[in-house]
Amino acid sequence: MRLSFLLLMTQELSCAFIKYKPSILMAIALSTTLSLPGTSPTNILAPNRKYANQTQISRTPPLSLSKQEALRIGRKIWQNEAGSSTEKLTWWSAHEKFASLGIGHFIWYPAHEPITFTQTFPHLLLFLQRHGATLPAWLDKNPLQPCPWNTHADFLRELTSARMIELRTFLVNTIELQVFFIVQRLEQVLPALLATATPSQQKQIKAQFYRVAKSKNGLYALIDYINFKGEGTNPKETYTGQGWGLKQVLLGMHGTEPGTAALKEFTQAAQHLLTQRVAHAPAERHEQKWLPGWKKRCDTYQT
Repeated sequence: MRLSFLLLMTQELSCAFIKYKPSILMAIALSTTLSLPGTSPTNILAPNRKYANQTQISRTPPLSLSKQEALRIGRKIWQNEAGSSTEKLTWWSAHEKFASLGIGHFIWYPAHEPITFTQTFPHLLLFLQRHGATLPAWLDKNPLQPCPWNTHADFLRELTSARMIELRTFLVNTIELQVFFIVQRLEQVLPALLATATPSQQKQIKAQFYRVAKSKNGLYALIDYINFKGEGTNPKETYTGQGWGLKQVLLGMHGTEPGTAALKEFTQAAQHLLTQRVAHAPAERHEQKWLPGWKKRCDTYQT
């Protein structure tokens, strides 16, 4: 059943030209489970061993995600981050000090830049490699290497180079695996949030997390926001001591009603934090120009 699902997923994402090495589908089948109709919910990916000894924190109900919802969420994230554009799968904003790659615009820093925001692209590469994807030769030996382009200008000069085209093709060919990587973050995030919270905060975070997760469109809201603005556990991802990740959004929620009310409050809490982020951002980052788009993205959590 797992192998059949993955074959269907490949077809539905219209990636007929995918060229994985033969072991890839079997590798995913051995490491991945989904909750399908008529079966018991199971973890989407193998559990995070990092929190295995934190018994109280790790006793959180597993989340279930249907194959249809996984595909829908993947498409929406690609639309949110890159307008479903193949060209924008390799991106570097003029006001950023890092490249943004893949359907989730995963961050990749060059070696000389201090890592301020959580870097995810090297971990994506390692995940893809471990699940059987054949990385470009210049990435295969060391998936955790820093970004080879040192500046925005360097990156732009290489947009049509053989290496950049190869990378873009690789990212198109691994879209569905990138969805699994994003979903894995959701599976791992709640123990991480609880591990960094006080006992009173833990109760609130857990209650609000499942309040949103159990709402229609709630898993999309959680998955997209984690990919969009992070977990909220990195102390470097703050301005004047205030973070803007999922942890802070959940701590800003106080209602109890699931469904529409939960998603509305989640959206409002996220938009408030992002507004505060822009207000406290360094002037040279010019973040105010991004705020309308950020708020519009949060509005999709209610639809």
